[in-house]
Amino acid sequence: MKSTMQDTPLLISRILLNGTRMHAEQEAVTWTAEGPRRTSYAEVGRKAAQLAHALRGLGIDGDQRVATFMWNNAEHLISYLAVPSMGAVLHALNIRLFPEQVIYVTNHAENQVVIVDNSLAAPFSKLLPHLATVRHVIVNGPVPDEVRDALAGASDRIEGVHDWDELLSGQPDSFDWPELDETTASSMCYTSGTTGNPKGVVYSHRSNYLHTMQVCMPTSLDIRQGDRLLAVVPMFHANAWGLPYAALMAGASLILPDRFLQAEPLARMIETEKVTGGGAVPTIWNDLLRYLDQHPTDCSSVRSVVVGGSACPPALMRAMQERHGVTVVHAWGMTEMSPLGSTAVAPVGTTGEEHWHYRETQGRVALSLDYRLVGPDGAEQPWDGTSVGEVEVRGPWITGSYYDNGQNSEAERADAESKFDDGWLRTGDVGSLTPDGFLVLTDRAKDVIKSGGEWISSVDLENALMAHPEVVEASVVGVPDEKWGERPLATVVRAPGATVDAAALQEFLAARLAHWQVPERWAFIDEVPKTSVGKFDKKVLRRRYAEGQLSVETLS
Repeated sequence: MKSTMQDTPLLISRILLNGTRMHAEQEAVTWTAEGPRRTSYAEVGRKAAQLAHALRGLGIDGDQRVATFMWNNAEHLISYLAVPSMGAVLHALNIRLFPEQVIYVTNHAENQVVIVDNSLAAPFSKLLPHLATVRHVIVNGPVPDEVRDALAGASDRIEGVHDWDELLSGQPDSFDWPELDETTASSMCYTSGTTGNPKGVVYSHRSNYLHTMQVCMPTSLDIRQGDRLLAVVPMFHANAWGLPYAALMAGASLILPDRFLQAEPLARMIETEKVTGGGAVPTIWNDLLRYLDQHPTDCSSVRSVVVGGSACPPALMRAMQERHGVTVVHAWGMTEMSPLGSTAVAPVGTTGEEHWHYRETQGRVALSLDYRLVGPDGAEQPWDGTSVGEVEVRGPWITGSYYDNGQNSEAERADAESKFDDGWLRTGDVGSLTPDGFLVLTDRAKDVIKSGGEWISSVDLENALMAHPEVVEASVVGVPDEKWGERPLATVVRAPGATVDAAALQEFLAARLAHWQVPERWAFIDEVPKTSVGKFDKKVLRRRYAEGQLSVETLS
C-alpha cells in the first residue's frame, strides 16, 4: 500500500523563509570593537534575497560554488541561507588552514565567487593569484585602497571586486526561491587535512534539514524559541555544528562573535546578551573557565552549552557546573557526519556519579543513525559497554563518499575509499557502546598507544592530567620504546605560577590509573599545538619529539 502523503522537498529555503517570517523579531547579534551590532531575522531575510539577486547578476545561475572566507557574523549567516536556497553550493572556507590547503580546497571545489570579511581581505589577496576559478570577490566592509587594488590586480581572471553594501543596494528584497531536488548539493566542507590533502564532504538540502531537526531536539542541543545562542564554533567548521540553521528553525537568536574569540569578550557577550546556550571546542571553554574564576560574570541566563571537536576533560565540565552553574553538554561527531552523531544528555532520573558517568561519555547515539563496532578481526562487537572496536556509522546525514571532481589522484581515491566499509563510514574512533546506546570513546585509532600488547588511551591520560589543579592543558602521544614497542609521552602546560613537576604528576596519575599506563617520559611546554579547528595536533608533538625539539625528562 502506498501512503496518501504529499511529497514536498526539504530545502534550506524553507528554513530561511519560516525563520525570517515567523521569527522576524529574533536577531543575529554581531560583536564588534564597539559592542553589539543587531540584525533582525526579518532583515536577514531581505538581505538574503538581495544577495541572491546580486549573485545572479555575477553569473551564479546554477550549482556553481560560492565560497566564504569569513568570521561568524550576520553577513556570513545571510550567505549561509541565500547561497544554497538559490540553488548554488555554499563552501565555507576554513580561514585557519595553511595557505597551501586553502588554495587546494578552493581550486578543488572550483569556487567562482568568494565573499571575504574586510579584516581578512589583505591575507586573502595573497592567495588570490593561485585560485584558478575565482572570478569575483565580494568584500564585507570597507578596506584600504591598496587592499582593494591588490585584490583586483591579483589575477587577470578577476572580473570584479565588489563592496557588500554597494552590491546589495537597490536589489529587490524578495526572491523567488526555486523548488529544488532535496537531494542536490546545498553546501560543502573540507576536513581539516590532518593527513594528506583535505577531503571534501558535500551536504544535501535533505541531509541538512534532517540534521537541523535532530540538533533542535531535547535529547540533542535542546534549542528553543527565544533562546540566545553563542555560536563560537566557526561557520567553516563542520556546518557550525548545525547552529545557524537550527536557530532559524526554532526561532532562537544568534550571538556571533566575529573575530572576538577571547575569554574576556565572550564573557561580556554572555552577560550583556543573556546567552542561554552555544557551542565551542574544549580549549575555548577552558579559557573562559579560567577567566570566570578570576572575573565574576553573571552567567545565570545560561541553560547549557555544548562542547565538541575533541574529548572534553571531565574536570572542565564539573568545574563549569560547580563554580559557575553552567551545564556543559558533551557531543561527538565529525565533518563527514554533518557533524552531530551523539549527545551526552543523561537519562531522566539519574543522579550523583551515575549522572556524571553519562555526562562524561560521548553521548547517546542520534535518532536515525545506525552504529556498529568493528573489532581488529573485522567482527562486529556487542553493545555491552566493555567490548571495544572502531565506530562505524551510516544514516541520512552521513556522507557516503568524498567529493571527487576528477582531479583526485589514484592514491587520493584509494585513501578516500578506505574510509568506507560496505556503506558504512569508518570514523577512525575506537570505543564501546552501552546497551542503552551511549558511546564511550577511548581514543582515535591512530592515537591509541600500543604498549606491550595492551592499549593505552591517550584521552584517559589527558583527562586525568587536566584534573590536576596546576595543569592547564596536557596532550599525550605514543613514542617508540625498545622494550614495549610504544610508551606514552606526556606534554604538559602548567598553570601560571605553578611549580608542579613530573614526579608529582606521575604520583598523581598512579593514584588514578593502572601503574603500567603511567608515563615515564614528560615534557613541559608553553602551549599544546592545535589544528585549524582547535584540536590537539598530535602529529606536531610526535614530530617535535622525533626531531629532538622537546626537552624530555624520563623517570623510572
